[in-house]
Amino acid sequence: MVSWLGYGNSATVSIVLDDEETRTKVPVLLEDDGKEYQHLFYDGDNVSGKCVIKLKQEGKKLEHQGIKIEFLGQIEIYYDRGNHYEFVKLDKDLARPGDLTESCSFPFEFLKVVKQYESYTGRNVRLRYFLRVTISRRLVDIIHEKELMVHQLSSYPETNSSLKMEVGIEDCLHIEFEYNRSKYHLNDVIVGKIYFILVRIKIKHMELSIIKRETTGSGPNTYNENEQINRYEIMDGAPVRGESIPIRLFLSAYDLSPTMKDVNKKFSVRYYLNLVLVDEEDRRYFKQQEITLWRKSPLSLKPENRGVVALESTLNENPVS
Repeated sequence: MVSWLGYGNSATVSIVLDDEETRTKVPVLLEDDGKEYQHLFYDGDNVSGKCVIKLKQEGKKLEHQGIKIEFLGQIEIYYDRGNHYEFVKLDKDLARPGDLTESCSFPFEFLKVVKQYESYTGRNVRLRYFLRVTISRRLVDIIHEKELMVHQLSSYPETNSSLKMEVGIEDCLHIEFEYNRSKYHLNDVIVGKIYFILVRIKIKHMELSIIKRETTGSGPNTYNENEQINRYEIMDGAPVRGESIPIRLFLSAYDLSPTMKDVNKKFSVRYYLNLVLVDEEDRRYFKQQEITLWRKSPLSLKPENRGVVALESTLNENPVS
């Protein structure tokens, strides 16, 4: 009925990027477990292209109150879906109020766009960048959106100290752990070693896992969601005093994002190495240590286009006894 009265979508809208054929695409998992490919951008990249409007019936007049395109950066908290928090909003008018009588296209360009955060989709929060075209009409606007992926490249100081920690039960167990670094890029390898100083309980097996902790909200409304990314069995059987076990964990095998701390005061994403020992009575002893993950610039990216932002990394060490 709405379409018959002339208020339905009498046109289709699409957005074509200038470098759509050559720009890198990355796979993105959707909420329904589907997958789509989005064009990849970095901080400072230009975003340009054209908005293509095709009338469903050529020659039939499409009245509008203006056409505009927006570049938006938005945070969506899933339990608060009614509120979207915009941290970037740029807009350009493509056409003044009037009539369209034939299909047409409008060029657009957003120069050196600041994209201060990385795109992220988690259990309870999503940070997205997208282009939105709006054809304003009297009753029902025609709106089309195109999702964009943004990666934040980081560089860290040369100092990257090793991690050392201990697990101990008085007169029963004393184990030392050492990892080669505290900060790792997403394709890095975690190298470490476990030393058994004192073993007077019968350990059945030991495993190492990466835990992702997603924190949303603040104060009394803070909510933490822990996700176990992997589980890697280090040892099966009882160790002896003086024994050492090497560890090599390849991060490239997992779908990880960089560490994200207090993003727009809405959420954080942190990673922990979680070491678990299980004795023959199935009692569990564990130790967690936070690590920092960062995204390294790909070799194929030209230096002038990297938009590398030097980030100060603060490793929060709260040892658990």
